[in-house]
Amino acid sequence: MAIRVLFVCLGNICRSPSAENIMNHLIQQRQLDDQVVCDSAGTASYHIGNPPDCRMAAAAKGYGIELKGRARQFDAADFERFDWILAMDRQNYRDIMALSPGAAYNDKVRMMCDFCRTHPDQEVPDPYYGGARGL
Repeated sequence: MAIRVLFVCLGNICRSPSAENIMNHLIQQRQLDDQVVCDSAGTASYHIGNPPDCRMAAAAKGYGIELKGRARQFDAADFERFDWILAMDRQNYRDIMALSPGAAYNDKVRMMCDFCRTHPDQEVPDPYYGGARGL
């Protein structure tokens, strides 16, 4: 059975779909499609149904990665669907945890940067309004 990973940001058009698609690209390169499945969601409903931000898509394309998918909102059922839920920042983490159906699910939720080894950031900056040099 595949490990299921969900990347979560605020609107699900910048950070989380980028993380999802980059991870899927790496999974495909390593032929691990049958072992890891990724998805993304947002804690807010601002962009439901929208494709990834065109600025993020252009940046990803420069690395040979196509950003696929449509924005959706995180919901409590995601705690059952996924083995790992990775929040892009502390506010996303708090919003996710507020929906937790119980303590048994809390260990599934982690900060994305808990897994970063190449930089000291503790949060993934939101580029939508110019964070981390913006888009």
